[in-house]
Amino acid sequence: MATVEEKLGIKIERNPPDSKLTQLGVRSWPKWGCPPSKFPWTYSAKETCYLLEGKVKVTPDGANEAVQIGAGDLVVFPKGMSCTWDVSVAVDKHYKFE
Repeated sequence: MATVEEKLGIKIERNPPDSKLTQLGVRSWPKWGCPPSKFPWTYSAKETCYLLEGKVKVTPDGANEAVQIGAGDLVVFPKGMSCTWDVSVAVDKHYKFE
């Protein structure tokens, strides 16, 4: 069953049902991937993404804790958030900017 949590402004739904992914049209969204790495990122628009593979610690600027996301997570990042992505396992994800 899916669980939803919000931490540091990032909303995470772990293991959402296929019906929700289908309703959102996730599989038709573009894909993006990256190898293990660490980099800063600022969201110029709200992003919803679904991780097919990977493991990431996202640390919003000014926060002293990180949010862990990984394969099977449906994640929403708010517009305007600046953060650091620390990718420990290569990422493959579907994403959509609004």
